[in-house]
Amino acid sequence: MIKVTKLNQTPLTLNAIYIERVESIPDTVVTLLSGKKVHVLETVEEVMDQVTAYYQKINLLQSLQKPNWEE
Repeated sequence: MIKVTKLNQTPLTLNAIYIERVESIPDTVVTLLSGKKVHVLETVEEVMDQVTAYYQKINLLQSLQKPNWEE
């Protein structure tokens, strides 16, 4: 589970496994597999970092690193 903040400052906990995509249009919009969209204050990068940390915490991914495109 990840904690985010809706635009009206209300905290919300989402199950990261059900996140389909995260977009910045210009607010950050989290789209769930159900099709429901949640507008949040966190940036796309912050949401992605939380999702990655959650996946690592539950051992869904042993290690997730950002690719180094310069190599």
